[in-house]
Amino acid sequence: MIVTGGASGIGVETARVLAGAGADVTIAVRDTAVGDKVAVDIRPRTSRSPTLDLADQDSVRSFAEAWSGPVHVLVNNAGVMATPETRTARGWELQFATNHLGHFALATGLYPALAAEGARIVSVSSRGHLRSDVHLDDLHFERRAYDPWLAYGQSKTANILFAVEAYRRWAADGITANAVHPGAIIDTNLSRYMDADAIEAAVTRNEGGMKTIEQGAATSVLLAASPLLDGIGGRYFEDCNEAGPNVEGVIGYAPYAFDAANAKALWEVSTRLVEDAQ
Repeated sequence: MIVTGGASGIGVETARVLAGAGADVTIAVRDTAVGDKVAVDIRPRTSRSPTLDLADQDSVRSFAEAWSGPVHVLVNNAGVMATPETRTARGWELQFATNHLGHFALATGLYPALAAEGARIVSVSSRGHLRSDVHLDDLHFERRAYDPWLAYGQSKTANILFAVEAYRRWAADGITANAVHPGAIIDTNLSRYMDADAIEAAVTRNEGGMKTIEQGAATSVLLAASPLLDGIGGRYFEDCNEAGPNVEGVIGYAPYAFDAANAKALWEVSTRLVEDAQ
């Protein structure tokens, strides 16, 4: 199993629970020193990966090319949220580059390993996807005024669309892909760009209540390991259950996040961007 961002937040807990259940878990992180420490704390057989910087396509490609053997579960967990306007060396908006394009390149680069024995992909999204559809004509805020929360929302919608299209394309190879909203969890590095007022506002408006890190990891673990989900793909889960469409008083998913044409178009655009980065 591979867990990206497995050295902090719900990634640590996801890796810990899966390792505790007997899985060999690779923690894919930017900071290998931290990854090594977490791996030892979790279980001696748990290993960290070579450096994986999802915002750097060269790093993602190197990771995928160096991998040997099958991948039974890929948990695309790492991410950034509500960052100040920042661009990668390729000029890509950082949140879209990290949260979507990095994980897209990782999954497609690992495709032979995923298909070898029919893997599960867990795409960690967020209720934040309700803030924005994917703007295929301006993915990197080159024509729109940058808004950190709209950029985050767009990247989280992309995480769901990826799961939808990956399952459509790869189900025949035994690969399943599902998206997950882990819940609102403040006590992680993900909220490092939020000031105290923003955190308080988030707590106040959250209809679903706040979760602990352990509670937040639970749905990812379910999607990664439960036999109840054998062969199930292209869906969106929250609170350890499949979610329905968003309605007042219910979190759920936005219709645009399950639009088949959107999913196909995003996959094609993402493929071109990743190929151009080679």
